[in-house]
Amino acid sequence: MTDLARSGAILGFLAGFGLLLMWSGLPRHRQAGLADRVLPYLKDTPRPSNLLAGDGPTRGVVATLLAPVLGGLSAQVERVMGGAPSVRRRLLRAGLAPDVDRFRAQQVVWGVCAGVTMLALGSLSAFIQGTSPALVLLLTAIGVMSGVAGADWFLSHRAAKREERMLAEFPTVAELLALAVGAGEGAVGALERVCRLSHGALSDELRRCLADARAGASLPVALQGLADRTGLMSLTRFVDGIVIAVERGTPLADVLRAQAQDVREEGRRLIMEAGGKKEIAMMVPVVFLVLPITVLFAVYPGFSFLNFTM
Repeated sequence: MTDLARSGAILGFLAGFGLLLMWSGLPRHRQAGLADRVLPYLKDTPRPSNLLAGDGPTRGVVATLLAPVLGGLSAQVERVMGGAPSVRRRLLRAGLAPDVDRFRAQQVVWGVCAGVTMLALGSLSAFIQGTSPALVLLLTAIGVMSGVAGADWFLSHRAAKREERMLAEFPTVAELLALAVGAGEGAVGALERVCRLSHGALSDELRRCLADARAGASLPVALQGLADRTGLMSLTRFVDGIVIAVERGTPLADVLRAQAQDVREEGRRLIMEAGGKKEIAMMVPVVFLVLPITVLFAVYPGFSFLNFTM
């Protein structure tokens, strides 16, 4: 089979596969869901006023057309991977809305982009070097799985980075809270002042706590929500200390200063642990690269002299 015939066979296979997907996605081949069956009985409900409509972004034509396809693929990804509670917790830790369906749709988009890229590279390799179509399909499947897994890894990485920033900001925020409380401010007033003067991930979480408190929740409940949204044990201890101080009347400034000192000590310990790990990692090139080259330079002249005398 010549290269032209092979490339024609690949393009014909892709075109046929695309036509098959289009034919299977026609409305008459699609099974009606619960929403489609219930919607005709809800059409007589009055429409809400346009004044109450939100200012959220509207979807374009392409997004509207692809929404059913993304929804079906997202459901398949959820069925295969599972772990919706873990995804929801990582979304909260990353400072995002806990919308698992939206994240699954993002995973589908990542997988499709990676699959299309690998398909293009495989088709180019088949056209130039004559790679078999089975290998091209295998590369495409690997690209799709890598894209889906890469979106999940990126979410975990984003959550970990945000928690690192919060841990770095925590001692300063705790000191500011201690100063505000020591100057005569109450717990809510100190939080408002710190949120007004500071910026960062931890300040955003404190603003959310204040919003919950203004919405009707008590301050201990709002702070407990902050501890539940993050995965930092130091921040959990900080919230527990504030809650106990508010409920029992313990001097809050002393508690905040002690919490800030504990976080600084923990930061020093983490830096020392990271330095020890880096020191061990630096031994790898020394043992496996520098030391063999040094031995070679020391031994090679003797071997060359022996060969010269023979």
